[in-house]
Amino acid sequence: MTSTNLNERNGVINAVSAYLLWGLAPIYFKLISTISADEIMVHRIIWSSLLLLIVVVLSKKWQILIQTIKQPKVIAKLALSASFLLVNWFLFIWAINNNHLLDASLGYFINPLFSVALGVIFLGERLRKMQKFAVALALAGVLIQLVALGSLPVISLALAGTFGIYGLLRKKMHLDSFVGLLIESSMMLPLALIYWLLFVDSSTANMFGNSANLNMLLMAAGIITTAPLLCFTAAAKRLTLSTLGFFQYIGPSIMFVLATFYYQEALQTEKLFTFAAIWLALIIYSLDSLQARRERKREKQKLSLNV
Repeated sequence: MTSTNLNERNGVINAVSAYLLWGLAPIYFKLISTISADEIMVHRIIWSSLLLLIVVVLSKKWQILIQTIKQPKVIAKLALSASFLLVNWFLFIWAINNNHLLDASLGYFINPLFSVALGVIFLGERLRKMQKFAVALALAGVLIQLVALGSLPVISLALAGTFGIYGLLRKKMHLDSFVGLLIESSMMLPLALIYWLLFVDSSTANMFGNSANLNMLLMAAGIITTAPLLCFTAAAKRLTLSTLGFFQYIGPSIMFVLATFYYQEALQTEKLFTFAAIWLALIIYSLDSLQARRERKREKQKLSLNV
């Protein structure tokens, strides 16, 4: 096996691992669903910050961290992206612990197409005809639920929107992912600590009064947050973005299966139509992207032969 093939195989393994971990994350949050979403959020911020600090130290990225901190404009942008990430993290926890896992799944199915729309609006990216049709079909899927149920899938749209905008902001920064996430979580850390000490009023707020098992579960929030990101970053270094994109549906697919068959959330017919429209849109978009990728490869081969 050549080094290129080995590199690509490792990239695929890391990509699958990342999206599997993201898809299975609801199981973890369900295990601690008796604890309020805001308290879980506090632990997610605290232990993620600590774990990310360890990762940055071990990977010898201190210099990058120091250089980044010295740039006020970058810090201001990270403060903005951190606010969207904060809302996304909280909404995800709240949705799972309040039996809205199907809505969370739909949100992350919508997210890739929402990101495409953001790219068109803010980055001047152009869509091919079939890509435009896919985005329109996804919009139609949302409208089906609006007409049939008289309400928008607010949780799904909020999750897709916050994560999509977060991705757009981070894409424009060209910053190391772990250093950026460490700074973002560090910005949330003072708020989390103040909220924990002054506002969290529950029997589990004092970790000295908890069982060892519960404390381990709470501290595991850092691993649940950071581990898939480690895998994702490793995959991104070895695979093209278009290849990586084909794996992103693993997460929401697992969430859908968990919600429907394991946690027995009710799947209304109207919501099923919305899911069907989004799935069809994603299939069309993915097939079109695959065809475009093959065409680019053929063009490159022709150019190399002509040279």
